[in-house]
Amino acid sequence: QAVLKLHTGAAAFVRPSMGAWVSYGLGSDNENLPGFVCVDYPAMHGNVRLYGSAFLPAYHQATPIRLAETPNRMPQIRFLEDGGLSATRQREQLDIIQALNREHLAQAEHDDRLEGVIHSYELAFRMQRVAPEVLDLSRETAETQRMYGIGSEPTDTFGRQCLLARRLAEAGVRFIQVASGYHWDHHGNIERDLPQSAAKTDQPIGALLTDLARRGLLEDTLVVCAGEFGRTPVAQIDRGAPGRDHNPHGYTVWLAGGGVKPGVSYGETDEFGYLAVENKVHMHDLHATMLHMLGVDHERLTYRYAGRDFRLTDIYGRVVRDIIA
Repeated sequence: QAVLKLHTGAAAFVRPSMGAWVSYGLGSDNENLPGFVCVDYPAMHGNVRLYGSAFLPAYHQATPIRLAETPNRMPQIRFLEDGGLSATRQREQLDIIQALNREHLAQAEHDDRLEGVIHSYELAFRMQRVAPEVLDLSRETAETQRMYGIGSEPTDTFGRQCLLARRLAEAGVRFIQVASGYHWDHHGNIERDLPQSAAKTDQPIGALLTDLARRGLLEDTLVVCAGEFGRTPVAQIDRGAPGRDHNPHGYTVWLAGGGVKPGVSYGETDEFGYLAVENKVHMHDLHATMLHMLGVDHERLTYRYAGRDFRLTDIYGRVVRDIIA
């Protein structure tokens, strides 16, 4: 439930993910690339619902990109290219298919899935020309790859995700989602495992911020690092070596880049670090603030479904203006 609330604002009903809402509201800056991409997202605790479009038009769902396995672990989109047909022949073939699809669509009162198919076919054809270059991490200098920790453990996997996120943002993809995996659930052995988790992510995240800044992209890019909850301030001792249990009552999310006031800490917990007691921020408030920084009014970004208007923040949410530059 917590993971779904982080990504969609709700847990009891299938809702569009935040990336889908942003794609719906703002589209993509590059017509040859999706508006929403998720990179190497784990297939558990919500699976496709974490980046799905639910009742929004289907083409606002994320395009998933996986990191290839050996030998070079380059990002890949399965079945993007057809080596057996030239671009001209593919265009001719696609035109016939799309004509049939549109004829069928004209006979239907509304078919969101078919509209999604039509859009996805066109986008996939255009992506063949642009996506391979964007996904090619070997185009980066050796210094840049080392900065992200690529080629070294334990930073290689997440480093590739973060570098790809920068390349996608640079190419005009509106919303990019990466995940470091489910190695943070330290119910036991936290003294051993927490440093290992941090070692996988600290260098790549720092490199991403540095890289965006030196390219002049950070001032126009909002970077959000978040989990779905925190951990208790007291030990959990039922898993052998002590760890920490889930704590949704007080935890930290950080934001950097476009629109964020630097060096600001907002909100406080009690003296134990357990319960938020001052300047509390609900998940809907976080989403409202993120949308505001992207230039979107969370109360006006709505979609009519099942007889009422839905939005990412439901009927709640306030913009946390004290953290806005």
